[in-house]
Amino acid sequence: MMFWSDSHWVFWQVALMWVGMVAFWGLIIWAVWALIGSTTQKPQQDHRGDDARRILDQRLAKGEIETEEYRRLRELIAHDDHAPIDAGANR
Repeated sequence: MMFWSDSHWVFWQVALMWVGMVAFWGLIIWAVWALIGSTTQKPQQDHRGDDARRILDQRLAKGEIETEEYRRLRELIAHDDHAPIDAGANR
């Protein structure tokens, strides 16, 4: 029993214990929040016309297509972006 009789907690020991406990629980809460946030986040949907325009621009820059073909395809892409999607049209 002599071991416990003269043992007093110093202020910095108590403070260090509290800081450690707050850091531990903060880390646990952050991990749960990050896990829930990553599983419920929806992927951003890009417009399909943006990729098509980028590819078309690259093909023109490489010389794979002529200017007239570029303009025709560019108008076709712009027209397709505004057209409604009909699920039964491809069946």
